[in-house]
Amino acid sequence: MISLAWPWALLALPLPFFVWKLMSESNVTDEAGLRVPSLAQFSMLRGRSKAEQFLNWRVWVAVLAWILLVLAAARPERIGDELDVPVSGRNLMLAVDLSGSMDQKDFELRNRRVDRLTATKAVASDFIRRREGDRIGLILFGERAYLQVPLTLDRETVNVLLMEAFIGLAGEKTAIGDAITLAVKRVYDQQADAGEQVLVLLTDGANTAGEVQPLKAAELASQIGLRIYTIGIGAEQLEVNSLIGGRRRINPSADLDEETLTQIAELTGGRYFRATDTATLQDIYRLVDELEPVEEPEAGFRPVKSLYFWPLGAAMALAGLLCLTNLLRSLRVRRIREAARDAV
Repeated sequence: MISLAWPWALLALPLPFFVWKLMSESNVTDEAGLRVPSLAQFSMLRGRSKAEQFLNWRVWVAVLAWILLVLAAARPERIGDELDVPVSGRNLMLAVDLSGSMDQKDFELRNRRVDRLTATKAVASDFIRRREGDRIGLILFGERAYLQVPLTLDRETVNVLLMEAFIGLAGEKTAIGDAITLAVKRVYDQQADAGEQVLVLLTDGANTAGEVQPLKAAELASQIGLRIYTIGIGAEQLEVNSLIGGRRRINPSADLDEETLTQIAELTGGRYFRATDTATLQDIYRLVDELEPVEEPEAGFRPVKSLYFWPLGAAMALAGLLCLTNLLRSLRVRRIREAARDAV
């Protein structure tokens, strides 16, 4: 179906007629006489009657160009058939730790040792693709918390900006409380447009920076109904080279504050998960899918495609044709005038 977004623009269609009418009445002038032996070469210079002007093909081309220009201003659109789009009505924020400790290479991905952030990106990317119908936002935090993507249905943009994140982008320390507070603010601003509010927070350490303590931020989240799922990431043991030779085992997750993460989840009605390897992390995100299933009430949506460029392009082409013919006509008139001067 073709429709006009701004149909009131069609009111400008008779405007050139009124301008032509006013100019025709005010453009009566007395012309000086010129005695010449023949009028054959001056047919282009004599005044035209209104009837002749009306029948002039240039007038019709100009009228058509004007109609097309006004039509383009009215913004014609093609409205497609109604599509069913699943919309869950859920606000889902993802908060990902980018502190320096996320550089620890204690995860494996496709038989290759990778750092924690790389493993998080791979797993969280699949999670984002599965959340069709959710409004998803992305918070990146380190020493400070930043809103990377506001709540949106555009999952592809969220995924792209997550993949572009890098360790140290937000500082070397960890501000868990600030990340939760930022999520609370963004969700609260959108609360009137959504049903459930969920935050999935992933970190590998303890709160070492920021202005708000994590438990205080969790209380604020609980007040607005924001449910928080916390994920502690990091292997429980890792073999490294010893300074005195040989190999020794260490705990690369010694700084992980599991107690606080558990309390945050319990205060808000969520759950705490421990991810020690890539497979466990994948299982956790699948479990979050089960705990927060994507609902599918279908909302009607009609795709709209703008068509204004077609009449606009045609109007510009006709205007170019008129300019070219007027240029050629001016050259012919100049030659005739030069011939008239020679005759006198």
